[in-house]
Amino acid sequence: MIGDVLTSSILCEAIKVRFGESEVHYLINSHTAAVVENNPYIDQLVLFTPEMEKNKKARNKLFEFLKNEHYDTVIDIYSKLGSAQFTRATKAKTRIGYFKWYTQWAYTDTFSYDRNPKTVAGLAIENRIKLLSPLGSDFPPFLEPKIYLTTEEIEIARTTLKKGYIDLNKPVAMVSLLGSSKEKTYPLAYMAVLLDTLVDHKNIQLLLNYIPKQQPEVDRLLALAKEETKQYIFSTIYGKSLREFLALASHCSMMIGNEGGAINMAKALDIPTFSIFSPWITREAWGIFENERNQSFHLKDVEPVIYEKENLKEIRKNALRFYDLMSPELVWVRLKSFINCLPF
Repeated sequence: MIGDVLTSSILCEAIKVRFGESEVHYLINSHTAAVVENNPYIDQLVLFTPEMEKNKKARNKLFEFLKNEHYDTVIDIYSKLGSAQFTRATKAKTRIGYFKWYTQWAYTDTFSYDRNPKTVAGLAIENRIKLLSPLGSDFPPFLEPKIYLTTEEIEIARTTLKKGYIDLNKPVAMVSLLGSSKEKTYPLAYMAVLLDTLVDHKNIQLLLNYIPKQQPEVDRLLALAKEETKQYIFSTIYGKSLREFLALASHCSMMIGNEGGAINMAKALDIPTFSIFSPWITREAWGIFENERNQSFHLKDVEPVIYEKENLKEIRKNALRFYDLMSPELVWVRLKSFINCLPF
């Protein structure tokens, strides 16, 4: 997933800063490469393509490449069966991963996930930094993921926004409209009410984060929104690629909406964020660097008793029912506070 790849890139930075002469390769799914493009702490991207996923011959070529690189250390952040097989195939002297009974054979060092965050970085960051401990004890307790855009990308995006009649002297919000699945998506009917309330409160220009195949969901949102709100939604302006989206987002005053990859990318661009957590995702894990600039809403904030009675697997199975409890009026209380903290 894009958010995982971006968050895990902090390990590349930590290793490069600690071991200046090291060569760092980063094996990732090919569709996620845009978030680590131009990262100065990565010497080589090794891409796992859809062809490799489907074709054994293509996959074996990757096995051979990894074996022939003679890596000293391999860190497997995924630690699932597929990545464990690649890790073991490298024959690296040090192979680090998370402890799972079905993959422990692949590693020389394993670690269990911490469940309680020790810093504002959150568990997603802290548990990754933990994987560096076999390499030394003097790594920083946390690092913030970063995205590196070029000056040209930023200027092209600025021109696109101006041509689309966006006034960059006034607030612009990018809306993370859709999660990676239905159980990670705040109901569109609720989102429409939230955007109505936001525009009523402050006339903020709204961009939507989506891809063309999601146009039906965008149309549904627009049908649900008030006519006054539609005047502030610039739905025809969107990134044709992930890098274009990032460049457009870099000009925004904030990112709001579903917690996930888009929110993590906004944080990596140093854009203030307000995220709405799916009921089954824990804030402890993915509430990365929450502070005045990065705030969120979680069902646990208003219905803590649910989490004493239900486990997260059951909540995930019934995510849509639990979303019903996250009314836009409840979310707005926190979103309004976030908006009022921003300097405009």
